[in-house]
Amino acid sequence: MFMTKPMEIEERSMEIIAPHLAGLSLGDDEKKIYSRIIHASGDVDYASIIRIHPEAVATIKAVLLRGANIFTDVEMVRRGISIRTFTKFGGEIYCKVSDVDVREFAKREGITRSMAAMRIFGKRLQNEIVAIGNAPTALFEVLRLVREENIRPAAIIGVPVGFVGAAEAKAQLAAQDEIPYITVEGTKGGSSIAVAAVNAILYMLDNSRGLIEK
Repeated sequence: MFMTKPMEIEERSMEIIAPHLAGLSLGDDEKKIYSRIIHASGDVDYASIIRIHPEAVATIKAVLLRGANIFTDVEMVRRGISIRTFTKFGGEIYCKVSDVDVREFAKREGITRSMAAMRIFGKRLQNEIVAIGNAPTALFEVLRLVREENIRPAAIIGVPVGFVGAAEAKAQLAAQDEIPYITVEGTKGGSSIAVAAVNAILYMLDNSRGLIEK
């Protein structure tokens, strides 16, 4: 007999995940992020590759509560974030990857659309949240904006996936200490992982869902 009630499925999933986190010396908030990422991926190996900056969770909570916006690289991240929970705090979620001006700019500059979108966002990223789940080039560009143009997002959730540039972009993110971050090592990641991290923190602030929200 299989389970059919969403919250019961989630609760049982968290019970199965818990032993894989037992030896990691995580705080309660970190456990929630780890658990939701593992739940979203179905892969307990994430327990050994998730990296969370010491100030990331507190920073993201604080800026969400004051109505911070989230800037994403792809629509899958924008659409995956729990909009019902997020909008309670007054922010908006932005993704420009499909916009005409981004396509034209990317073609003109010979760069990816995700990279172009972050470059166009530019100073709008200041003191906001960046969530990158797909494109390493987007993360490289945000880190360039930090390094060369003194733009400081409040926090970066950077988990691009793939075999070309993803591991390097995430290593660069973890090597800096100016911007609090959540990331994963290596080639793993993806939009669902970025969404899981964002939603984990949103549910810490307001867990009145009643049902699992995608």
